[in-house]
Amino acid sequence: MATTEPSAYTPDIPSDPITRTTSTIHVSLTPHPLDSLSATRFVRSPSAGATVLFIGTTRDTFNGLPVSSLTYTSYTPLALSTLYSIASALLAKHALTKIAIVHKLGECPIGEESIVIAVSAPHRQAAWRAGEEALEETKKRAEIWKLERFEGGEGVWRANRDGVMGVKVEEGLGKGKGAGGEATE
Repeated sequence: MATTEPSAYTPDIPSDPITRTTSTIHVSLTPHPLDSLSATRFVRSPSAGATVLFIGTTRDTFNGLPVSSLTYTSYTPLALSTLYSIASALLAKHALTKIAIVHKLGECPIGEESIVIAVSAPHRQAAWRAGEEALEETKKRAEIWKLERFEGGEGVWRANRDGVMGVKVEEGLGKGKGAGGEATE
């Protein structure tokens, strides 16, 4: 499970948030701590009878192994476009009032927020469904990867999906890994 990056490895991430915002959609990739209240304020509307907020946090274990750190990286231009596409599709599909998807980049300490999703809709059922679907689609489609290090310094790069252990990073392939662990060079 050892990665080829030194323990002090820091991915190349933007120093400021990268965002795309319209009157009904806000998506952002940011190196800063996430602000769930800001996302909730964005989606608030007098025409919405329901607001759903999801906050994903970094847990201290994965598959029974103690996690020491988690670092997110992405191909930012494509990931932002993908997040916007997801938000736009869900806005139409569920007749949402507004939607916000904000994802952390860089180091995300244990217990801190890694993703915030807020949606508003005229009715609660649409808001519930859209919030969950926004999370699942983000994990499935967004070009965001994480370096999950375990106690003892071992770690894996993996796509940002639940339940998938990831692929051991082999010598010389550290940064050339695709989302499924395959070499991209």
